[in-house]
Amino acid sequence: MNNSNEREGLWQRLHKERAKGEAIRLALAYGGDYLDGLPSRRVFPDQAALAALAAFDEPLPDEPTQAAEIISQLHKLGAPATTAQGGGRYFGFVNGGLLPAALGARLLADVWDQNAALHVMSPIAAELEAVCERWLVDLLGLPAGSVAGLVSGTSTATLCGLLAGRNALLSRLGWDVNAQGLFGAPKLRAVLSGGAHITVRKALAILGLGAAQIETVPADAQGRIDRQFLPPLDQTTLLILQAGNVNSGAFDDFAPLCGIAREAGAWTHIDGAFGLWARACETTAHLTAGIELADSWSVDAHKTLNSPYDCGILLCRDREALVGALQASDSYLQFGAGRDGMLYTPDMSRRARGVELWAALKSLGRAGIDELVAQLCRRARQFAEELRAHHFRVLNDVVFNQVLVACESPALTTRTLERLQDGGECWCGGSQWHGEPVIRISVCSWATSPDDVRRSVAAFVAARERAAASLA
Repeated sequence: MNNSNEREGLWQRLHKERAKGEAIRLALAYGGDYLDGLPSRRVFPDQAALAALAAFDEPLPDEPTQAAEIISQLHKLGAPATTAQGGGRYFGFVNGGLLPAALGARLLADVWDQNAALHVMSPIAAELEAVCERWLVDLLGLPAGSVAGLVSGTSTATLCGLLAGRNALLSRLGWDVNAQGLFGAPKLRAVLSGGAHITVRKALAILGLGAAQIETVPADAQGRIDRQFLPPLDQTTLLILQAGNVNSGAFDDFAPLCGIAREAGAWTHIDGAFGLWARACETTAHLTAGIELADSWSVDAHKTLNSPYDCGILLCRDREALVGALQASDSYLQFGAGRDGMLYTPDMSRRARGVELWAALKSLGRAGIDELVAQLCRRARQFAEELRAHHFRVLNDVVFNQVLVACESPALTTRTLERLQDGGECWCGGSQWHGEPVIRISVCSWATSPDDVRRSVAAFVAARERAAASLA
C-alpha cells in the first residue's frame, strides 16, 4: 500500500467482507463437509496431504489477500492434513472428541470474540463461568465454595494449583511471598509418585522447586503411589496425587493419602486431567473416593468431557489462596460485583472458554456425563478383550479408558505400532511401561462405537502381520 487512497480501499474491503459474511459461510460449509467425512477418512494424513503443506511455506505477501481465498486454501490444503480426532478411531494422547453443542457454542463465541478477564468486559462470559463453577463443584462432589479457573489445559491448571499451595504453605509459616519474594523463604518439598505426569515436574520447576526438593515415591505395578513408601508429611509439603495414570489410567488411593496430608498440614493437589471425570459416573465414582479431602484439582474439559480445545479447569478449595497467588491490580481495571475471571487464572486477556464448557455440560446433563464416562470405559474393556482374543498382551488393569498393549517381543511391538500409525485405519501412540515398549490406547471420544473398536482391532492384527513379515 503506497498511499492513503489505497489504505482506505483496504478498510472498505474489510467492511464489505464482514457485511457479506462469505468467509464465515464458507468456513461453516467446509466445516460441515469435514464433519460429514470424518467416519470414512484416514485417521492420520497420508504422505500426499503432508507434502501439500509446503504450499503454506511462502514469503509474507506484500498485498492483502481476500478472506474467501484464505478460507478456501485452508480447506483445500489444511483439512486433508488434520488428524481425525473427532471421529471414532483416534486413540492417541487422551485427546477427546467433540460434542455438537460445544462445537456450536465455540463457533458462536469465536464470532462474539469476548475477553473474559472482567465482568464489565463480557457479562455473558462472566455469568457462564460462574454457572460452570457451581455445576462442576456439585458434579464432582467438591467442598462448597471451591473456586474454578478456566485455563488452556491441565498443565496450567496444575501450575496454578501448586502455586496457590506453595504460597499458602509459606503464609502458614509466616512468609508472605507477594511481599517478600522467594529469596530466603522457608524451604518446601514436593512429594509425588514415580508415575506422576511430566507436567507436574515442569510446574514445580517453574515455581522454584527443583529436583533437590522433590521426593519421588515408588509406584506400584499399576502406576499408583505406593503408600508404604510415603515419607512423613508436614506443613512444608506439597503432595501431588493422580486421578488417572497417564499410561495405565490407575487412580491413587485418595482417602487415606489425603487424610494423612490434612492431618500433617500439607497441601494436596490432584492431577485429574482425564480421570477426575470418573467422579461424575456411578460405575467409576469409587475410583475417586476421598478426592474431596484435597486442596486443589486440575482437569481438562477437552479430554473426557469432549469439549473443544483448549479448555482446562483448575479447582481450588481456598478461593482467597488462589486469588492471592494470581493477584493483579491497576487503576484502569474495573472490578465489580460480578465474576471477574482474571482473578482465578494467570491470564488477563483470554477467550471465553466458559461458553463451550457450559454448552458441553448442559447438552449432556448429569445423566449424559455419567453415560459418556461409562461408555468410554466399556469401549476400553472391549478393546482389551478383543485384543487378548487375538493374542495381544494387555499389560494394565483396565479400570478407566486406558489400555496398554504389547506383542510377543519389544521389537514386534515397536514395528506393529509403526505399521498401525502408517495404515490410517486408526491411530494410537506409544509409550514405555516397566521398561517395555507398549502401544497406548486412549478411548476418549463419544463417537467411538463398538464397530470402531472392532475395525481398530482388525487393524492391529493386520499391522502385526506386516510387522512380523518385515522382521522375518
